[in-house]
Amino acid sequence: MPADVNIRPHRLDDADALLAAIHESMAELTPWMPWCHPGYGMDDARGFLETAIAGRRDGTQFDFAVLADGAYAGACGINRIDRLNRVANLGYWLRSPLAGQGITPRAVRLLIDWTLAHTDLVRIEIVAAVGNTRSQRVAEKVGAVREAVLANRTMTAAGTSAAVMYAVLREI
Repeated sequence: MPADVNIRPHRLDDADALLAAIHESMAELTPWMPWCHPGYGMDDARGFLETAIAGRRDGTQFDFAVLADGAYAGACGINRIDRLNRVANLGYWLRSPLAGQGITPRAVRLLIDWTLAHTDLVRIEIVAAVGNTRSQRVAEKVGAVREAVLANRTMTAAGTSAAVMYAVLREI
């Protein structure tokens, strides 16, 4: 039976679960997520959560915990919000043992629906390093349109990388 998937705003009491999920997924996250490193600790987790909560309050970012059957499974969020052009980035990651169960696409779809219902954004971008095929598959599963491959678009553990640009557009 597929997991019940939900998203909710991050809370300060997510710190232990967040840190455990990151440590459990370090090998899979580190190549693609510059913030993820072997020294990632409780201060980093708390700092992220404090920034997420403040960002939600001031409308500069909207970060969510991904829950699978009620347990912390990862994170997704809307960030790099460009209010003038009504564009933002959508990012996501899932704890490694849960990969391949359809959890990430369901969480990302919930986030897209939330974003379209609660913001005036007209374009949501998903940027995935060319080697990050799992992330690209998630973008495609949620109906994001592959628009281009952009040179030197994102940072990875190996350095600057080309990235595939996907977009979800609000019908206007």
